[in-house]
Amino acid sequence: MLCACSGEQFKFEEALPQSPESLATRDFSVSGLSSSRTGDWESKAEDVQVDEAESTLKEALSLNYEEARALLGRLEFQRGNFDAALQVFQGIDIRGLTSRMIKAISERTRPRKLRSKGDIVPPGVMSLHSVSLLLEAILLKAKSLEELGHCREAAKECTIIIDVVESALPNGMPGGIVQDCKLQEIFHKALDLLPYLWIRACLLNEAISAYRRALVKQWNLDPQRLASVQKDLAALLLYGGVEASFPRHLQGWGPNIPKSNTEEAILLLLVLMEKVAYAEIKWDEEIMNHLTYALSISGQFELLADLVEQALPAIYRRAERWYLLALCYSAASQNEVALNLLKKVSGSSEAKHKVHIPSLLLGAKLYAQDPNHAHQGIIFARKVIDATNCQHRHFAGSAHKFLGVCYGNAARMTILDSERVFFQNESLNMLNHAALNSKEDPEVMFSLALENALQRNLEVAFDNALMYSRSMSGNSERGWKLLALVLSAEQRYKDADNITEFALEEVGRMDQLELLRLKAVLQIAQEQPKQAMETYKILLTQIHAERDFQAKNSHQAAMFECEALAERNLELAAWQDLATIYIKLGIFPEAEICVHKAKLMEFFSARSWHTAGLLFEAQSLHKEALVSLSVSLSIEPDYVPSIVSTAEVLMKLGSQTFPIARSFLMNALRLEPTNHEAWMNLGLIAKTEGLLDQAAEFFQAAYELKQSAPVQNFV
Repeated sequence: MLCACSGEQFKFEEALPQSPESLATRDFSVSGLSSSRTGDWESKAEDVQVDEAESTLKEALSLNYEEARALLGRLEFQRGNFDAALQVFQGIDIRGLTSRMIKAISERTRPRKLRSKGDIVPPGVMSLHSVSLLLEAILLKAKSLEELGHCREAAKECTIIIDVVESALPNGMPGGIVQDCKLQEIFHKALDLLPYLWIRACLLNEAISAYRRALVKQWNLDPQRLASVQKDLAALLLYGGVEASFPRHLQGWGPNIPKSNTEEAILLLLVLMEKVAYAEIKWDEEIMNHLTYALSISGQFELLADLVEQALPAIYRRAERWYLLALCYSAASQNEVALNLLKKVSGSSEAKHKVHIPSLLLGAKLYAQDPNHAHQGIIFARKVIDATNCQHRHFAGSAHKFLGVCYGNAARMTILDSERVFFQNESLNMLNHAALNSKEDPEVMFSLALENALQRNLEVAFDNALMYSRSMSGNSERGWKLLALVLSAEQRYKDADNITEFALEEVGRMDQLELLRLKAVLQIAQEQPKQAMETYKILLTQIHAERDFQAKNSHQAAMFECEALAERNLELAAWQDLATIYIKLGIFPEAEICVHKAKLMEFFSARSWHTAGLLFEAQSLHKEALVSLSVSLSIEPDYVPSIVSTAEVLMKLGSQTFPIARSFLMNALRLEPTNHEAWMNLGLIAKTEGLLDQAAEFFQAAYELKQSAPVQNFV
């Protein structure tokens, strides 16, 4: 100790070889006491009291001891002796040195231009090299604890490093920090390690806080490293399974702060995509994958399509880009746009390239949803079947399913009986083939049940629908609904009612509304109008209550948009159904109110004008009825109920209108061959005209079709 005070120790040190212990002494020399090497120590020793010098000396010698343990601990860690390294690191009094490290970082990282001429670093302030050595010891201690399986304790140690640096640099890391100092490197490693340790300790909220802590200030992270932190935080927010609210001290940034994990993740990923666009960071497929998931669950498919379009040409092949865009637009209910993109994949420009089966399969699926495009869907599905081989055999089952659906749609669109029979047979053949080869796909069984129901193979349809419901564990509303409709087609109304009651307790809220309407329709079929009106009252009450709830939670409007549209359609159908009940009961004022409400909701609704026509017809106002029915057909020319009703009104005007009425009825049967009302009216015309044999055939067809008619259309 006396030698150290005399100042001669430094001469002695220069003669010694460098060793780990002398490194600690060198660190001490770089501190405030080493100013004697420049001649400053003597001048300052004259100005301080002896007790202050003794206190400073004791602190310096203690610091050398701590640094020596840090160096020894590093050596043990490098050898893989984590227990020994931990014991060495435990001997470092970090708590006692924290304030000195904070002061040292704060003093020695201040920009020189902010200092006054006489403002120098006070004596006794640690060097940045010494601080770095101690912080490295804390980091290695955390890694040792991690290796020994103590991740929570490791995270707490790692937090000390960040606390120290953040306390010293509350505004972030200065850009001009000494380059050869390891302080910044160690701090960056701590920022990377801390959230990983919290994740391993299963404390995800703390991990999210650690990621946010690394992002809220400027810590001189290089662009790729910063992007990695942002990406990892976004992934944790999306898949972590915890809802971490935005910190209060950051909520003062403005009203546009993220309101949920998903929203925060989307913002982070959009920032990363912008960096990719400006070539600040490299393209990372994971960023796009995370963003695709986030935008999909939030329903922002058009924004996702824009991002796919902005991707550089080398990232996606043309067919793959078109396919991704088609997926986005089909999810956004813009099927026409999606199909136009998919036509490019199967166009002549791609003839020399390998067939992109997913695109063709998506095209077949979208075409299967629209009966008007049935023939184009058949072409796409056939291409998939022709292109499948042993590696893509799993695509063949789906292709046969869509092919069967398209054949069924084509059968209902054709005007030729021979084509209809051919398409119906092909539809069942393809669907049965798909059912044999895709037993794990319940949608095949549903499509088979629906096609059999439409062809009035009711027993087979019931068995298929039952198998579908079982495969879905009773959680599918449309499975229960199809079962109930098949039972109603078999005139088993009570069983259908029981199925509906059971399903109401098994499905979600939105599906319950659909089933409530089916229940009311079944009650009408059983001639229970009062019960049906009560059911409609319950249905409308629930819809209005849900609408009030959505209005109060307007910030979730995007999530409610799809449900709101479905509820609106259900409410419209409920008013139309109620109007029909009142018309049959002869309560015309109430019927007028219901028709008025329906028109207020959707003025250009073919069914609303059709219901108005029925109201006029019930009051023997035939001309007014024809006007309303004409408006209905101008809105939807192929609306079969209005076509049949128009023929019925014309028949009441006299025999001179029979030819026109007959043409309407034949058109209705072209569109819907199973419409028993059209067959019945044709029979009445034939009977009036004296064509008794023909009338008998028409009446027989009407009777058989009515016996197998469901209370609602199957599709």
